[in-house]
Amino acid sequence: MIPIPALLSVGAKLIDKFFPDAQAAEQAKLKLLEMQQNGELAQLNADVSEQEELTKRLQADMSSDSWLSKNIRPMTLVFILITYTAFGLMSAWDIEVNNNYVELLGQWGMLIMSFYFGGRTLEKIIGMKKGKE
Repeated sequence: MIPIPALLSVGAKLIDKFFPDAQAAEQAKLKLLEMQQNGELAQLNADVSEQEELTKRLQADMSSDSWLSKNIRPMTLVFILITYTAFGLMSAWDIEVNNNYVELLGQWGMLIMSFYFGGRTLEKIIGMKKGKE
């Protein structure tokens, strides 16, 4: 977990870099301090910590000797995408499909895709930051 003062320091440096106008930079720094007081920075820190834990879980799965533990998450994503596509085709052919199932599969698909693609993006950003320190 990244300490809050370190987040503030990095945030202030980024603000100075991206806001050439001194007044706009000061307003952005005040907003950053306000986020700290509201607990929003602590939530961001918790999100980063959660992503690190997910990465550790994936690494443990990949180091396992079990084929199933290495492939269960990708297989789940493929199953949900195929089923979602099948429901879409059924509705295109005017076959009655319960909207609750389609909505549920869509939400699960978004959740799993955000785990794979969104989590990896955050992981790369954190890795780049750690590499520069």
